[in-house]
Amino acid sequence: MTTIGYARVSTDSQGLEAQHAALKAAGATQIYSEKISGAVTERKALARAIAALGPSDTLIVAKLDRLARSTRDLLNTLAAIAAADATFKSLGDPWCDTTTPHGRLMLTVLGGLAEFERHLILARTDEGRKRAQARGVRFGRKLKLTAHQRQEALARRVAGEALVDIARSYAVSHSTISRLA
Repeated sequence: MTTIGYARVSTDSQGLEAQHAALKAAGATQIYSEKISGAVTERKALARAIAALGPSDTLIVAKLDRLARSTRDLLNTLAAIAAADATFKSLGDPWCDTTTPHGRLMLTVLGGLAEFERHLILARTDEGRKRAQARGVRFGRKLKLTAHQRQEALARRVAGEALVDIARSYAVSHSTISRLA
């Protein structure tokens, strides 16, 4: 059973020393650290720390905000840790500790709330999209051909002109022309 630490600061002007000291005092034998914004989802040192985890190992951080910027980010990271058969502990946030039954309960509740919130967001987004479509808003990419060009291309196609030739004259692909029918 190994304890692995992860430390992160957002800017070069911030120091990692306090986090390193706290992680070492908590028993971390390896510490992965980086200077990168938490808004960046691809954090290489965090990925290496999670990859180094084995069964029954624990990843620790000084504070939860060093690990994740959002509930979704936290839950995704905790899922990766759980997939390694490892546990997680935040020194500054005792409720976030998957080594205890209480901590696992809190994270399960948090995960349920995040899933519920995601469902509400999807429902609101779907309602908004339907209202916009009812008002005539068109979603997707902008059409490459105007209504006049589409009619003209269809007429040329009916007249037997090759799709490639029609497409070339409008600077579009032949598949754009073939979908007009």
